[in-house]
Amino acid sequence: MSKKSVRQREIVSLLSDQPTLRVSELAEALRVTTETIRRDLDELTGRGLISRTYGGAILRKAAEPSVAQRHTLLIEERTRIAKTACRMCDGARVFMMGSGATTLHVARRMAAGMQNVTVITHSFAIATALASNPTITVLMTPGFYHAGEGAMFGAQTLRFLEQYNAQWVILGASGLAPEGASDALIEMADVYSAMIERANRRMIVADGSKFNQMFTARYASWSQVDLLVTNETPNSVLFKAMQVAEVELKIAEAD
Repeated sequence: MSKKSVRQREIVSLLSDQPTLRVSELAEALRVTTETIRRDLDELTGRGLISRTYGGAILRKAAEPSVAQRHTLLIEERTRIAKTACRMCDGARVFMMGSGATTLHVARRMAAGMQNVTVITHSFAIATALASNPTITVLMTPGFYHAGEGAMFGAQTLRFLEQYNAQWVILGASGLAPEGASDALIEMADVYSAMIERANRRMIVADGSKFNQMFTARYASWSQVDLLVTNETPNSVLFKAMQVAEVELKIAEAD
């Protein structure tokens, strides 16, 4: 195995342990020049293994647990995020909501505390949670059914969304990186992108484990996001990218 191959494997290994690293840090760790590291990062980016950031790189991931598995994780954090998210959009009457574990917590909170709102969604779990409140009108998109995510996708879904506008769209994310929000499922990312186009204001709800993660399909840059509701402050690189795009950050505090 060539020195370059060994070095590039080591770069991926280092990024697995520490999700984001700067060029200077990698050069020091591997005892090579920053120019060599930049060439390695360009090659690894071309192979889809990492994503470049300003001055460094993050590891690109291809998959995450199914939505059923995610529902059992970080329940306390997601409950706090959901409470804060609903407070931030109180007074709105029309919403779009994407699938996901955290957005399901938001839907449950909406069902418990909101009255006379309309929610357009492609997620069966979210529609079911909202149905417990008879004053909430739910519009379920058509399309192909994705069993792992419990949600609809495809051309019919996208055409349906084009007919409607919302005051808020509320979306989860597989990963949040300086470049924006991404999802492990290309099919879901297409739906989220369409929802963003049809909403006046755009909110992402995601816990801190999603920070500095990049998955297959980026569905929004930070310039397309108005608000991130999370449970902890992002690190400096991600925080700076959000500041530049003038994204509002709301930390959900413990009760």
